[in-house]
Amino acid sequence: MRVPLPGWTGTLAMKAAAFITVMCCALAALLGILVHVSVTDQTVGQARTLALSRLKDATNAFENGDTLLPGAGVDPPGLPEPLRRLAARGQRGTMVGRHHGRPTMWAAGPADHGRTLAVEVDYSQQARTIAGLDGAILWSSLLAIGATLLVGAFAVTRVTRRLHATARVARRITAGDLDARVDDPLTRDRSRPQDEVAAVAAALDSMASSLQSKLLAEQRFTADVAHELRTPLTGLHAAAELLPPGRPTELVRDRVAALRTLTEDLLEISRLDTGRERLDLDAEHLSTVAERVVRAAGSGGAGDGARVEVVRDVYVETDRRRLERVLGNLVANALRHGRAPVVLTVDGPVVSVRDHGDGYPEYLLAHGPQRFRTEGGATGHGLGLTIALGQAEVLGARLDFANAPDGGAIATLTLPQRPPSGGTPEDAGPR
Repeated sequence: MRVPLPGWTGTLAMKAAAFITVMCCALAALLGILVHVSVTDQTVGQARTLALSRLKDATNAFENGDTLLPGAGVDPPGLPEPLRRLAARGQRGTMVGRHHGRPTMWAAGPADHGRTLAVEVDYSQQARTIAGLDGAILWSSLLAIGATLLVGAFAVTRVTRRLHATARVARRITAGDLDARVDDPLTRDRSRPQDEVAAVAAALDSMASSLQSKLLAEQRFTADVAHELRTPLTGLHAAAELLPPGRPTELVRDRVAALRTLTEDLLEISRLDTGRERLDLDAEHLSTVAERVVRAAGSGGAGDGARVEVVRDVYVETDRRRLERVLGNLVANALRHGRAPVVLTVDGPVVSVRDHGDGYPEYLLAHGPQRFRTEGGATGHGLGLTIALGQAEVLGARLDFANAPDGGAIATLTLPQRPPSGGTPEDAGPR
């Protein structure tokens, strides 16, 4: 079973620190090995040369019958066996071993009658030198790795801090704050070299400015068109009321009403786009709001229309007009594009509207409601769900769209829990 790693291990700073550590350790090990091998070879070579020189002097003294100097002897007891066998073959050699508990450099060669002439040289000082060198290499490597990590962490942190700032601005823009800008310090002075982070920040700021200008132009156009249409539509409505009764008059009045509804929807969308809508909080049972919405939709509460089911009622403090607008648009969309029965379910702060039609189209599930886009021969302008989503955002609620496994569309509105003035949220219990 694979155990997931903590999230911080995947950050750029941790990856950079791990890379710097590995590279520093590898470099320190390589340099340490090279220095150790070089110094050891030099030290051992000097000791070997000295031992062979003394072996030569001892051989001359032995052949001339003179007394051997201290440290030289024939078949000494501490002589390593490999050297003894080498001398038995008539060859000379050296070897580092331990004698009387201390490091010793041995040199041995053949003597008469199959015996071995050997000399020993104290190797303690050379061994201490090599051990001290190894310790110095280790501590200097650790200090170098630590210093490199500190400098690398400082440099990487500066880069990652700027990247995090850029990511935060991107998330703010995604959430609708089109005034957000990175304003990276390197982008202010064009004479300074621009690194990759500054290039990304400048591109994000440029994209946000372009997007903001285009959206503002679209919002102004929508608002201007809606405002300009209201005056002639008002006159057209008044003129339609003066027409004589009959089927043509009904058709004209119906189309005028549709145009007026479209104009009001466009005005509402333009207000939502500005992001300056304010809540007018009021407290009421959520089931009461749901029942009022169903009655306003023209259903009798049973049969082929829409009905309310209350699993758990709650007392909510919210903008009642906006909440009714959201639920009313959801119910109207379900009645218009789905199939009965349409069920509005209240379960605590969660309200769902379900129909039993063909479900929402794929584009809506993937990208949310889009203005003036409908599919499958549906009528309307695609503004109802767009307004519902915008008003839900003003309420601080979450509106999700999904299709039921057994068919039908489900819109789920999750309201924030705000305590009513002068008290705490009251659970009204099942109804």
